[in-house]
Amino acid sequence: MELPGQAKLGRQMGLASAVAVVTGESIALGIFLTPAAMAKSLGSPLLLAAVWCGMALVAISGALCYSELAVRFPQAGGEYVYLREGYGSRVAFLYGWMSAAVIDPGLAAALSVGAVPYVQSIVTVSPRTATLLPAAILISLGIINYVGTRLSSRVMATANLVKIAVLFALVAWAFVSGHASTANLLPLTTRRPGSEALFGAIAGATVNAFFSFGGWWEAGKLAGEVKNPKRTLPLAFVCGVLLVTAVYLLVSFAFLLVVPLERIVSNTAFVAQFGQALFGSAGGKVLSACVLLSVIGGLMALTMVVPRVYYAMARDGAFFSVFGRLHPRFGTPANAVLLQMGGALLVLCFGAFDRILAYIIFSAICFLSLSAASLFRLKEPVRRWWYPLAPIVFLVGSGIIALLILMHDPVPALIGVAVVLCGDLLRRWLISARPVTATEAAESSLL
Repeated sequence: MELPGQAKLGRQMGLASAVAVVTGESIALGIFLTPAAMAKSLGSPLLLAAVWCGMALVAISGALCYSELAVRFPQAGGEYVYLREGYGSRVAFLYGWMSAAVIDPGLAAALSVGAVPYVQSIVTVSPRTATLLPAAILISLGIINYVGTRLSSRVMATANLVKIAVLFALVAWAFVSGHASTANLLPLTTRRPGSEALFGAIAGATVNAFFSFGGWWEAGKLAGEVKNPKRTLPLAFVCGVLLVTAVYLLVSFAFLLVVPLERIVSNTAFVAQFGQALFGSAGGKVLSACVLLSVIGGLMALTMVVPRVYYAMARDGAFFSVFGRLHPRFGTPANAVLLQMGGALLVLCFGAFDRILAYIIFSAICFLSLSAASLFRLKEPVRRWWYPLAPIVFLVGSGIIALLILMHDPVPALIGVAVVLCGDLLRRWLISARPVTATEAAESSLL
């Protein structure tokens, strides 16, 4: 249900911007930290490649599913819209509640704080400035998103395309400079001393790889603002995931070609090791600049897409109507942008974003799976060469990840489920404050 008398978002984004959203959230801080942790625990270059490729298969399968959903429902909101169409307003609202109240502000706060140490390694800043820097980053990006979709998409696309170019340049420099040695990869299959037990190493690396690929699905949230969505969105999803896969494989093996597995001490130390090997004494600053560019690009993509969920909910009448209004001059969901920015600043004040993300990630995987599974519930059946194999692969892969999370640490996962279910109380209150639609009444009678 769309509330009457509301203007719609304009279609101003092209393919480059949509691809930048897919790659922007996936390639962030993790690209410089995750490969080191995975390589150290797995202890074998071949196992590392196998985990990356396995997760790439799951991500590409998911991208195919989401591309079909985005073409069927080319509206702002992404998973919120898919869940609403597949399962009704109740499940969709719980996803929107999780996004608005927990994971989106928590992730934005985490990335803004994660950027500070790399700023400090490039320029000298006072302790007070360092404390205020995360808030300054969030407010700056909020202003960019507030004043125009075209401006924010250009800034976001430029930042993320430059980021990818820089990462490819790092790989190329590793070879051109003569610092890369294929001997560091040999033997490919033999596990190095000090690596973890095989099952635990594969499980941990698989979860890390899933988190590193996380965010490719966000382009669907901007579907209402993408030009020619039937052509642009499938290309954006698939090309974006393939590009992310290429970056992760190339960067991971460039790291190992320069710094042997046996010399990896920790994630943070590894960044310094790699920078020192490639650029000498200036390596720390060069790598810090690369990390900072990756973080800002990811944060820009995040802060651009998530307000569209709140906007879609408000237009459905499932959220406060003020967040479904467009700015009369800029044409952006300005109030939804302010809500996202305010939530991130609030979480920043509490400093609890790391715990928030740990609690909610299991629920996020469940909603991803439900979104993909909604393909089986569409009134008009899917007629694609990859159907039903792609959704089956994605659901099996996501199920394995969810099971591994539960086996590793079930308490945060179960608390996260409880937090999500609390959103049902808010939904009931919102419904009681306005007339119930016929659709909602029918849904309530079935639950």
